[in-house]
Amino acid sequence: MTDKITPPIAKKIPHNMTHHGHTRTDNYYWMRDDERQDAQVLEHLEKENQYVQQHMSAHQVLHNALFEEMKGRIVKDDSSVPVKDGQYWYVSDVQGDDEYASHYRATNELLSDKTLLLNINELAQGYEYYDVGEMTISPNENLLAYSEDIDGRRIYTIRFKDLCTNTYLDDVLENTEGQLVWSNDNKTVFYVKKDAQTLLGFQVYRHVLGTPQSDDTLVYEEQDRQFYMELGKSRDESEIYIYLAATETSDILALDADAPMGEFKRLLPRTEGHEFGIEKLAGEYYILSNHDAKNFRLLKACEKTIGDRLQWQELIAHREHILIEGMELFDSHFVITEREMGQIRFVVHNYQGESYQLGFDDACFFAGIGYNPERTASHVRIHYSSLTTPSSVYDCDLTTGRKTLRKQQQVLGDFDSNKYASERVFVNARDGEQVPVSLVYRKDTFHKDGTNPLMQYGYGAYGITIDPSFSSTTLSLLDRGFVYAIAHIRGSEMLGRNWYEQGKKANKQNTFNDFVDVTRALTDQGYAHKDKVFASGGSAGGLLMGAVVNQAPELYLGVGIHVPFLDVLTTMLDESIPLTTNEYDEWGNPNQQAAYQSILNYSPYDNLAAQAYPNILVTTGLHDSQVQYWEPMKWVAKLRALKTDDNLLLFKTDMEAGHGGASGRFKSLQDKALEMAFFIALLSS
Repeated sequence: MTDKITPPIAKKIPHNMTHHGHTRTDNYYWMRDDERQDAQVLEHLEKENQYVQQHMSAHQVLHNALFEEMKGRIVKDDSSVPVKDGQYWYVSDVQGDDEYASHYRATNELLSDKTLLLNINELAQGYEYYDVGEMTISPNENLLAYSEDIDGRRIYTIRFKDLCTNTYLDDVLENTEGQLVWSNDNKTVFYVKKDAQTLLGFQVYRHVLGTPQSDDTLVYEEQDRQFYMELGKSRDESEIYIYLAATETSDILALDADAPMGEFKRLLPRTEGHEFGIEKLAGEYYILSNHDAKNFRLLKACEKTIGDRLQWQELIAHREHILIEGMELFDSHFVITEREMGQIRFVVHNYQGESYQLGFDDACFFAGIGYNPERTASHVRIHYSSLTTPSSVYDCDLTTGRKTLRKQQQVLGDFDSNKYASERVFVNARDGEQVPVSLVYRKDTFHKDGTNPLMQYGYGAYGITIDPSFSSTTLSLLDRGFVYAIAHIRGSEMLGRNWYEQGKKANKQNTFNDFVDVTRALTDQGYAHKDKVFASGGSAGGLLMGAVVNQAPELYLGVGIHVPFLDVLTTMLDESIPLTTNEYDEWGNPNQQAAYQSILNYSPYDNLAAQAYPNILVTTGLHDSQVQYWEPMKWVAKLRALKTDDNLLLFKTDMEAGHGGASGRFKSLQDKALEMAFFIALLSS
């Protein structure tokens, strides 16, 4: 009988931490092992995994059925829409039960002479986890560089392949971020190296093919550890960029791509609080900037004026209720991505000042600019989906706006989009703000009478907006009568930059309040039964779940908490942990007393209490580089010691994976099936 299964109980070793005259005692600090080799830690994680297996064995039939359902909707033989880049058309496909794609190129769109570039399935053989971070072709199109991660820590090794001889070069670049940029000489490349302890990319190196990595030249090192570092190339391929981004400040250094032995120079002075993005085409820079523009505006400069903001020419002014999210430049037009009242749209401009909008008809949807490598193209590729419309690829004529559907995701089985309906509603938060919510349900099982189960998802951090896009896996819940809701809470940019700023640092409590208020509103309005509510979130969304179950545990029957950021205060006080210093502007710097107190007020680990909690499933990866495994491990141990209920608390660790979970298109479905089985079983218990 499952009620006789006893969970593993962790030992307590008090560890005191004092800051600003305040002392906290952490009985489970011993669970931290940076090397992931401590026998006691690994043994305890294995016991937790066995406990999960014991409990869920009674629901193995349901778990298997859900997995087969989800797998059965996926087309086994599938391919991408070919995209032209230079002389070639590039395409990827998957076959049969392959977990990974194979990548090809051909000299024509019909792919009549396609040749294999990489078979990821072959590369992944022998590894429990395998991920290709980036693939990039040299300017002369003869060489391929790709990066690989074999344990989920997001530490990539870069390898090179000669596409003319189909052989590998001897060059191997280790301990990188996974990005690589080619100079225009086809032999000099730039990459970012990581700090071995913090896993922060902070150094840019130059490598010349045919030389050992030990001879590589350090060309830039960022001293301020609050900045993330990426590489890129201008739209016209004339410049190589080092992009530096803190939460509230941007910086860009540039190098002539034809002179790789030169020095990177700042395009403009670094100014705290100035966020901007740049693209260059035909000798002119196009700049998205938040200077005097919270929701950003578009400006233009030439090479002589780029360093002086006062000389920039404004093309699109700031608007209070419209957020500019991005731009794509073509020789004939440029496309701006905007968001108003939570909804994305594209505005196509020519260089003579004329423009028109590209829109879609669904009540709520996701749309994004796809991969458009050819600036001479006459169309822009757009990806589109909604909660009821499978992922679709459109080519939109830049002159006329005419959309051509190139491909729509095929969903096998009896899927019919007409069986489902979606809504966008706004919920009154306790402080009077209107919180957007995207909903989807199956028409023949939904009754707005408070009888349906509800699955509510949220994230709410970093200004990341979780748009309502199609998920074939969610159909397994909808077909069982669930209503699925995405709560677009503060901390995202769903309603513009101010929406984000209202959910960060000292305002973080708004994020949790919004999620709870959405739950209450949806049950009050009849979308769901108050005793059949489930919630789920991962990473920063896992922090959201941890705070919500502390503050309003009575609202939820079951909660899924994945790769969760739960021990916020301890982590943000430790600069040796990956991501800590980068995120002071997101959570606050607790070395300052006000920020310390603000974080302490909600930090899920610090606020666990002797009270009843919902049924909870927690998952993590041992090799997680973003949120360390010991955060959920400690949280579960402490919660077991405190909670006053008999509800389930299950904790599963993937001993081979990192922050992204299992790799492979089918293997990753097992985790989704586990959570769904956990939730569905609770309805019948």
